[in-house]
Amino acid sequence: MITSLITTRGRRWHAPSSAAPDGDGPDTPTSSASGSSIVDLAVYRDGRRVSSPATLDGLYEHLRRDPEAFAWIGLYRPSPDEVISLAEEFDLHELAVEDAIVAHQRPKLERYDETLFVVLSAARYLDDVEEVEFGELHVFVGPNFVISMRHSESPDLSGVRAGLENDPDLLALGPEAILYAVLDRVVDGYLPVVAGLENDIDEIETEVFSGDPEVSRRIYDLSREVIEFRRATTPLTTILLALEAGFDKYDVGEELQRSLRDVADHNTQVSERVEGFQQILRDMLTVNATLVAQKQNEEMRALTVASNSQNTEVKRISAWAAILFAPTLIGTIYGMNFSHMPELDQPWGYPLALGMMAAVCVSLYAVFKRRDGL
Repeated sequence: MITSLITTRGRRWHAPSSAAPDGDGPDTPTSSASGSSIVDLAVYRDGRRVSSPATLDGLYEHLRRDPEAFAWIGLYRPSPDEVISLAEEFDLHELAVEDAIVAHQRPKLERYDETLFVVLSAARYLDDVEEVEFGELHVFVGPNFVISMRHSESPDLSGVRAGLENDPDLLALGPEAILYAVLDRVVDGYLPVVAGLENDIDEIETEVFSGDPEVSRRIYDLSREVIEFRRATTPLTTILLALEAGFDKYDVGEELQRSLRDVADHNTQVSERVEGFQQILRDMLTVNATLVAQKQNEEMRALTVASNSQNTEVKRISAWAAILFAPTLIGTIYGMNFSHMPELDQPWGYPLALGMMAAVCVSLYAVFKRRDGL
């Protein structure tokens, strides 16, 4: 939440109440005793590092003394005070500054006079948990400066800086060369993510046909990651097209044009793969639902067969119980031995009782047999 209001150069800058904590990534500050989030400060001229100031003020002074030089300021989760200091020095637009302080922006490119503000969404695949981690990177590019602000562990830009410093001819092309190298690093970081997602999809496909009951949840979770990944790659296509559209207007050299087109080609390949992943996961979810329905139908069919078999047994037991009930009833009555039972004194009483039992049993047996009750 915005809790303080700071005025600079007649503009109003909104700042959060506290800065985010420093990280411990490969190119994060090695010490946070002073609360600084500075990763690296460098001044370049003719493609070579000519100064490494210890503070932002020192860097500002160098740029004022040397108009031919340009600076690359690397920050990790900068504090509002640091962002505001940069805004004052390089006349950054207030809307871009507010986005940089608040963060949580979607990928985009905005041009404010001679300054470009680019928001990128980086991604990396975590093998141990088989998940995709997304990060946010803000880049300001001006005539004599590049400001990169990471709000997450990725991407690691130390390799980008080292690669450019080992190629003075490319670095001599100016701040745009740094921007294109950063874009290339972000897109290259997508490739391991694509490979990781593809491996996850192969595993899920095996689980679907093996009848794993937890596979539906995994398909859902992976689908969400793919959607989030697409939100990172799709806007980048628009960003690259916008930069390409400004080649002539801003006199971008052939080397940088080739570099950007190569980045755009890689991003297109990634975007196409991500779209393919979405379609595969949708189809996989449909197939899994069909298999689950088939399994349920088979279980219901088995239950029906078992129920019918049980019903048949119950009918047979009931039929025999009814057949045996008649002689039991007759025998029970004549077993009471009351004095006033005329059949007890008759010579034909016993044969009559047996005959009645036999007649009833045979009759019931015939009835139940005819109705498939036995």
